[in-house]
Amino acid sequence: MRIPKLLQAVLVLAAVYFGFIILFDVVLDQVIPASLLAMYMFFTFAGVFMVFTFTDAGARELVAPIRSLVEDPSRRGLRNIVFVVLPLAAGWYSFDQMSPSFEAPVELRSIHPAPPSRLKAYGKNFDIINMNNPFRRLEKENPGEFRKLVQEGAAVYIQNCHFCHGDKLDGKGPYAEALNPVPANFQDVGTIAQLQESYLFWRIASGGPGLPKEAAPWISSMPVWKDFLSEEEIWKVILFLYDYTGQRPRSFGGGDHD
Repeated sequence: MRIPKLLQAVLVLAAVYFGFIILFDVVLDQVIPASLLAMYMFFTFAGVFMVFTFTDAGARELVAPIRSLVEDPSRRGLRNIVFVVLPLAAGWYSFDQMSPSFEAPVELRSIHPAPPSRLKAYGKNFDIINMNNPFRRLEKENPGEFRKLVQEGAAVYIQNCHFCHGDKLDGKGPYAEALNPVPANFQDVGTIAQLQESYLFWRIASGGPGLPKEAAPWISSMPVWKDFLSEEEIWKVILFLYDYTGQRPRSFGGGDHD
């Protein structure tokens, strides 16, 4: 039994739609934005329509059920039902999309999600709770060497990070306005002033893709910097962040590092 062309078109669109859902939700484990899904489906609909109406015969076969519904006197009852149901459905959808919602936003995010106990990077495992910046001790033991490391961290920051976080570390880099959420403002007392150096090491090394699932949906644009920077470069950048902002890193015990 041959499937009518109109039904074929509907089945193709349904298969593509659910294919996108499965691809993003199951295979990629990512949330697909509604606007992106709508764009995909628009181009899919246009492609299906062009393929199914490529010939005059195909176009006539595609619209034959619709013409029959509209013109055949014996289908008057079904036609009246369709002409009532479709406008009501369109009106309900428009009302649902335009009416204000008092529910909490879907994308509730933890700005500083809890880190894992361990981080695997550079071929070894880091104990995030107990590890410390190996260069921090030089702040007292060798201030000259410490200042040198801070400057090296500043150079790494300018080369890699200021495009988003800004040359003043205020989250207002030249690319910042194109990102959602906007880059962290390190000058804000609610960011690194409340965090530990090991926490920053984890966040920088892991980037947006390395955030735990409980922080989802997370749309951070930060790269996985352990793929681009060395372990020492990340620690130096962290020295620079605290030095430039005048903040002190906190410990997991709740106090500041002396």
